[in-house]
Amino acid sequence: MEDVLKFEQRIVPELVKLLEKRYNILRTIYYNQPVGRRVLANNLGIGERIVRTEINFLKAQGFIEINTPGMTITSDGEEIINKLKDFIHELRGLSKIEKFIKDNLDLENIIIVPGNCDEDITVLNEIGRAAASYLKNVLKSNDVIAITGGSTIKEVIDNMPKVSNIKDILVVPARGGMGKNVETQANTLSARLAEKLEGNYKLLHVPDNLSGNALKAIIEEKDIQDILKSISNANILMYGVGMACKMARRRGLPEEKINKIQEDGAVGEAFGCYFDRNGNVVYSTPSIGIVNEEIGKIEILMAVAGGGSKAEAILATVRNNHNGILITDEGAAREIVKFIK
Repeated sequence: MEDVLKFEQRIVPELVKLLEKRYNILRTIYYNQPVGRRVLANNLGIGERIVRTEINFLKAQGFIEINTPGMTITSDGEEIINKLKDFIHELRGLSKIEKFIKDNLDLENIIIVPGNCDEDITVLNEIGRAAASYLKNVLKSNDVIAITGGSTIKEVIDNMPKVSNIKDILVVPARGGMGKNVETQANTLSARLAEKLEGNYKLLHVPDNLSGNALKAIIEEKDIQDILKSISNANILMYGVGMACKMARRRGLPEEKINKIQEDGAVGEAFGCYFDRNGNVVYSTPSIGIVNEEIGKIEILMAVAGGGSKAEAILATVRNNHNGILITDEGAAREIVKFIK
């Protein structure tokens, strides 16, 4: 297929560009349906006249339907999207990028989805679908899954299908909760994932940035000890990645602490730990749950994050995880390659 793609790109490059454009239009409609033409044009960043022409073609082919609420994808259109996915992956050379990053970082596996969620928010949904599919394939009975919060992990849970062929799954939050958005907190996502897996869940109601005395008192509670034991027994950890200073502010750290973290070279944050460019932890948020020293013993370690702006943060958090799995997008992956080189 690779040779065929090279010939197509050299002989009929306009055909390849047209294919990508129509694929992006179909994918954007799929994730926003029902959607109007103006909203679609804005999401894609192209003119309404061009969108109108392509919509007429896609409707004539039976890939979309146009109704009063807006455009929707037909079953034929959904089939085309799924079949084109691998083709677009090869067309953009993502298999080579996957191999380069995997070999250089000594990762267990890496999956790159086309696009950049900094520029197209629907790509975040693609990341969620890829991560959900990977998790579904590796799950087995009696697994203990620890997950962090965040919008990217929420996308994974949203895209997770119902699973009933595995038994006795336990889902736990990886760390104490943070933030005002209940929908993206680890406790909420743990309960939702457990429901989809027909498993059980435990909650950890402990905020970040507690004083040492407060943490010590909470840890002595029997219920907290019980969930901490479950968290330490996790054989799967799925986590999102944030940029260090942005996450420090979201966690409510004082400005002097944020400045110190920045001076120490922190660029990425995951499960309450702040990593420098070499993958070393320079600071850890006072909370309870998974700690960086424990992740080496976890069987399946999944980092799920995308966007070119997060590339350095992602690289920092996965650099020393030799049992790690990275699920990201093309925007982040291409920037990660630049940092490695």
